[in-house]
Amino acid sequence: MNLHLTHKNALVCGSTAGIGKATAIALAQEGANVTLVARNEDKLKNVLSELSNNGSQTHSYISADFTNPTQVANAVLATGNVYHILINNTGGPPGGAIVDADISAFAKAFTQHLQTNHLLVQSVISGMKEADYGRIINVISTSVKQPLDGLGVSNTIRGAVANWSKTLANELGPYGITVNNVLPGATATGRLSEIIENKAKKTGKSIEEISASMQNASPAKRFALPEEIANAIVFLASEKASYINGINVPVDGGRTKSL
Repeated sequence: MNLHLTHKNALVCGSTAGIGKATAIALAQEGANVTLVARNEDKLKNVLSELSNNGSQTHSYISADFTNPTQVANAVLATGNVYHILINNTGGPPGGAIVDADISAFAKAFTQHLQTNHLLVQSVISGMKEADYGRIINVISTSVKQPLDGLGVSNTIRGAVANWSKTLANELGPYGITVNNVLPGATATGRLSEIIENKAKKTGKSIEEISASMQNASPAKRFALPEEIANAIVFLASEKASYINGINVPVDGGRTKSL
């Protein structure tokens, strides 16, 4: 299937590792011009060197901190580019029971996730409207369908992002712009390793036991690869997904119990 991303400009957040990096690589393979966004400039340069250039694309990067939404948005505006595709993706809040969460953890997560996402949308929306083409894809969590134990702050903020996204989808649909959420299941990334290690410390079980238990929770009996999540994201970013709007797409091997 030709996803027709040649001449499309894509802005990919959190793109130096995990799902973000896999998505940037996949978008470049489909012909898109990719702008990477993350904090670490050395890592950005490394990923930039891995992007396909088979279609004579122009790739670039922006070094910015997602704890400062205004800085991120201003950096995007400063490029002067029209972005047809925006991938909102950043690392989740630290784990822990919600009853033990400090109030500041909610404010920090809200800033890093929802506020940054919102300002980025405002930064790219005029160009999308002019192009009559826009794909906004938010990488969040299956917790919007089924809260995950031990991720209290994340469950709360991810739900807010999901409802923000649905509201945007309703408002932007008339302009040829779709807004969708991808909900990864347990994916073999650095964040998953941290979650497993924390669970092992709290329960006294081994990392291997925790890992096996998490894999067995999915009918697929394994963790997802970042590339498998990226495949869903890239499809939603394409012309082929033009009538898919305002939905949550779990990519979790069937783990989530609800439809």
